[in-house]
Amino acid sequence: MTLRLISILTALSVSFSTMAQEEPESPWSGKATLGYLATSGNTENSTLNTGVEVGFATGAWQHFASAAAIHSKENETTTAEAYALGWKTERNLSDTDFLFGRLDWRKDRFSGYDSQFSQTVGYGRRVINTDRHVLNVEVGAGARQSELQSGITENEAILRGGAYYRWLLSDTAEFRQDLTTEAGSDNTYLESVTAISAKLLGDLALVASYTVKHNTDVPALTEETDTYTALSLEYSF
Repeated sequence: MTLRLISILTALSVSFSTMAQEEPESPWSGKATLGYLATSGNTENSTLNTGVEVGFATGAWQHFASAAAIHSKENETTTAEAYALGWKTERNLSDTDFLFGRLDWRKDRFSGYDSQFSQTVGYGRRVINTDRHVLNVEVGAGARQSELQSGITENEAILRGGAYYRWLLSDTAEFRQDLTTEAGSDNTYLESVTAISAKLLGDLALVASYTVKHNTDVPALTEETDTYTALSLEYSF
């Protein structure tokens, strides 16, 4: 009786294990962050930053959505308030080449620009794609609508370039460097995000990042460059 019970339990265990292995990989992926942030430039204080990124892959198509927010108060006065929303769709042409379309919206009460909204399409290539190193580059064109803090609006055609690098330092540590530029006749926007992450437990990681945002043409008495240094907890799903 005992041997028969052991045999049944063993068979059930193998069956469940096989089912788990055969379960298809989810098309969904993403990450959420929450952390402390120190700013310099147009604002110099401490605050919290939050963000979420979600991806969905089906066949040759990949879709990505992102949202981020920065907000802080000092003596009941808001000293930093910025938001960002993004959407990107990729259509694979091959293992290395793809087309993309993207929407990017940024709002910052303490920047020279109150809001910037860009729409671009273009071509991307996976230059390096190994177990430890990934490098994607993109080039495209589109349009951007901007509103300065003074209320002046700008509508311009833009060229867009991007480079996104990831280096898997070990099984638990990763380095990332993202570079983006939008160049128009009225203003050129540049953004650099440097980050290093280390897994703490399971899908939870500690991330240290340094972000630089630069506008070449801003109103008088306004800083062209804002920097953000953050230490965040990141949960991947």
